[in-house]
Amino acid sequence: MELTQIRYFVEVARREHVTEAAYALNVAQSAVSRQIQNLEDELGVALFVRDGRRVRLTAAGSVLLEHMENVLREIEAARRRLESLVSPETGRIRLGFPSSLASYMLPTVLSAYRRLHPQTSFELHQGMIKELLEKVAAQALDLAFVTPPPRGDRKLSGFVLFDEEMVALLPADHPLTERAAREGGLPFAALKEEPFILFRPGMLLRTIVDEAARAAGFQPKVAFEGDEMETVKGLVAAGLGVAVLPEVSLIENVPRSAVKVRIVDPPIRRSVGIAYDTARPRTPAEEAFLAFLKEFFRDFRRFGA
Repeated sequence: MELTQIRYFVEVARREHVTEAAYALNVAQSAVSRQIQNLEDELGVALFVRDGRRVRLTAAGSVLLEHMENVLREIEAARRRLESLVSPETGRIRLGFPSSLASYMLPTVLSAYRRLHPQTSFELHQGMIKELLEKVAAQALDLAFVTPPPRGDRKLSGFVLFDEEMVALLPADHPLTERAAREGGLPFAALKEEPFILFRPGMLLRTIVDEAARAAGFQPKVAFEGDEMETVKGLVAAGLGVAVLPEVSLIENVPRSAVKVRIVDPPIRRSVGIAYDTARPRTPAEEAFLAFLKEFFRDFRRFGA
């Protein structure tokens, strides 16, 4: 069994189409078909059955796929580990992040890091917190910014980088903006009659708002639900409701027709941290980046954004 055969087999299995797999691999379709046939002959079992223009895994193919995906992951991990052993400066880091950090915090951190380590490269993946943690656990990501960082998990660990307040975003002409300016903020309960623009259920930012509303004695009146930070901001700016967002997502990025308002009595807070897989040895590049994050956010907490 050759590495080329394994790669071709896994690609066909994932796409369920020989032609699409060949295109993705940048090889001729005949080469893929030949390698799959050679692999079936070697193993003495059929790995695929045709289903119209597509192919489906047989029972034997499903068993092989599970093992071969693990093989490819181990080979990739070994390759990356060996590359990074030469120097932490030349490593590659697969980094996940949520949308709330995309517009300001992530670019700020990476810009500062690249000034010190210009040869380190990053493969960036945006996603929901649950998805990011699952990818770290599956070793599809090396590190991920998450809220909050995992604690007490058998496989994952991490640490807090900073704590921040959640703030209300109101249309600029909303009557409550005058009260907020006068009192230095608003109690969360003051928003109980407002139409809310929320993230979808299951997203952590939605959970934070739902729990805060429950503690304040009301249930948000949901006008719109979405999963993109900029969409939520745009709907608020259009006067369609109010939202509660992480303060860091509004640094230098408050829509022109909206106003950021502090939530007081009580404030709503969240912790932002970094997550990693404790079972996998970290590369020198990852260790260097983690050390940088600790120092960067120590200064961030001391001096502010």
